[in-house]
Order: sequence, then structure tokens, then C-alpha cells
Amino acid sequence: MALEPMPQAWLEAFLQAYATDDRVTDYLLEHLDDKAWEAKPASGRSIAAIVAHMHNVRVMWLKATKAETVPEQLDRHTVTRVEARAALAESRDAILAVLRQSLGGTGKVRSFPPDAAHFFAYLVAHDAHHRGQICLLARQLGCKLEQAVTFGMWEYGKRSREAAV
Repeated sequence: MALEPMPQAWLEAFLQAYATDDRVTDYLLEHLDDKAWEAKPASGRSIAAIVAHMHNVRVMWLKATKAETVPEQLDRHTVTRVEARAALAESRDAILAVLRQSLGGTGKVRSFPPDAAHFFAYLVAHDAHHRGQICLLARQLGCKLEQAVTFGMWEYGKRSREAAV
């Protein structure tokens, strides 16, 4: 099925929604206890490794789509929270460029069938899955997030106003 270019208002709404999703992740990271970031769990990935993975998957897709800008990957063993937040901002901006081009054009994303809408859904689901892991792991490590933070991740109006597009 051939898709027509998305109307400009809808295009901007989708881009803002992706930027908001990214801002929710950043909001979580800015409120995370330093002990949780640095902790090594008994098994599985550390929070730092999870966040590096989130960025590195974006980088993988940016390479696959032959994006104009492809940030460097993160080392899950050495990444700091400051580095991770900066890298996520870089990969967010590069993904936004891919979405802008795809949604404003053919609706297709190279190497990601069937279309840009599914690519968008995949990206948001991937981020949300790992945010859930981070929250659970922080709790297991004795660094439970404050209720205001867990509720704040769901305040999409506020997070949208803070998001950069």
C-alpha cells in the first residue's frame, strides 16, 4: 500500500510524541539515585548497561536506515549517566530526522517494514520496556524512586512541554 505524505500538523504531533517519550526516559535518569546507576546487580544488566543498550539499539537502526547522522555507541561497562543522557539526546535527534523524512515522504523507513508508523511504535515500546526494567531494578537495589517521580513519568503534558523537537 502506497502512503501519502503525512499532513504537517500530524507530522509535528508524531515528532513531539517521540520527543516526549525520550524526555520521559531522561526524566527518569535525572531522578535516579547515583547508587542505582553504579550498582552491579546479582544477575543481568546494570542500569548503566540497560541505558547504553537503549542508545545502541537506536544507533543500530540509524545505521540500518542509512541516516545522515549516526552517533557513536556507548560502552555499557564504562558509561556515566552524564554521557548516557547526552548520547540519548544525540540518538533522539537523529531518530527524529529519520521520522521527519519518512513520515513527511513515502511513509517508509529503509530496513524497517512495513512503514514509519510501525518504526515509531517499535521505538516507543522499546524505550518503555527498558524504563520499566530500570524502575524495577532500582527498587531491587534498594533505590526505590520517589512516588512523585514515578507519577511524573506519566505526566505527558509536562514532559511534552519540556521535550525538544
